[in-house]
Amino acid sequence: MSPQDAARRAEDVARGAYGKLLAMLASSTGDIIAAEDALADAFVAALTTWPARGVPDRPEAWLLTVARNKRIDAARKDQRLVITEEVPEMAAPAETDESLDERLKLLFVCAHPAIDAGVRTPLMLQTVLGLEAEEIARAFLTSPAAMAQRLVRAKRKIKAAGIPFVVPEPAHYPSRMGAVLEAVYGAYAVDWMAGAGDLSHEAFFLSTVLADLAPDHPEVLGLTALIGFIEARRDARLADGVLVPVPEQDTTLWDKALIDRSTALLQRAAAHGVPGRFQLEAAIQSVHAARAVTGRTNWRALSQLYAGLVQAFPTIGAAVSRAAAVAEDAGPAEGLALLDQIGFDGLARYQPAQAVRAHCLERMDRRGEAAEAYAKAIALCTDAPSRRWLEQRAAALRDTSC
Repeated sequence: MSPQDAARRAEDVARGAYGKLLAMLASSTGDIIAAEDALADAFVAALTTWPARGVPDRPEAWLLTVARNKRIDAARKDQRLVITEEVPEMAAPAETDESLDERLKLLFVCAHPAIDAGVRTPLMLQTVLGLEAEEIARAFLTSPAAMAQRLVRAKRKIKAAGIPFVVPEPAHYPSRMGAVLEAVYGAYAVDWMAGAGDLSHEAFFLSTVLADLAPDHPEVLGLTALIGFIEARRDARLADGVLVPVPEQDTTLWDKALIDRSTALLQRAAAHGVPGRFQLEAAIQSVHAARAVTGRTNWRALSQLYAGLVQAFPTIGAAVSRAAAVAEDAGPAEGLALLDQIGFDGLARYQPAQAVRAHCLERMDRRGEAAEAYAKAIALCTDAPSRRWLEQRAAALRDTSC
């Protein structure tokens, strides 16, 4: 195996297994930073060992064993002890009930009330789900350096405070579950278009595990339904590497069984009579899913649901999505007016806002302004499929202007 092939394989394993390996390493000591260092050393060992010996049958287990040895080695050196280490040929499987349990423990550790509320979700995104500080910073509209500092402080706090690595009793869910759900959904959303799929699959899996763990928690059910509705469209979301907007997707490519399962989960959540953000977002996705039966998108229902979401759980994403739905329901002028009323900081740098503006202006035949908005949206776009779709829209606008 060439060094390049080994590097690609190590990157694939890192992307898919980082969170579970880190959780298993950190749970016994509570020292996330030391676990990260040991895991990084294990990946370096893979890059030097795998090209010569080949990729082991169980690469995750191999990495876990090496990382554990590295951590023990580091601890002994701190005590002025010297040991020699043999890199193992093979190790026991890492994908076990233990690895899942440790991931859940780490999720809830990061959501502990002793950790600053503003960093709980970013901390889970990095430690359990493997996102880089730069990706997290982009999602939270802050600088990578500032985000990295906040994450390091939080990890040190976990060790210093001796926060136990345990899955809490259900009575403690209300104080922690919100941040856990935010992290799982955040990881899914980050990877959905731009990633290779490993992270979004992991987030979907964790959402189903949480639904089993807390089957009577309406927001957990709502999140699992939400991700399920989106996941059901996976095979229809791209065409030749270009984004296909949901209203234009071929519904025959949607996973009907997953849609039915998500609908049932949403109904179970709604039966509790305690509406929440993820239930509302799942309801929005259920309206899109209904097009597979009715043949049309109910934009009036979407406008009303988004209005409720913005009222109860205001975010820049919900506000922009509401403007887009209103543009389809009541006309582009109404949508553009609503977009201009959004008071969130950073709206001009928010790519979806520029894309919605461009679409509204194009429909209003304000072509020059639409072209400018498309250019801004393309410049701000961070995932290739969406950028290609925007470029196609901008090119079509230029062609019709000639």
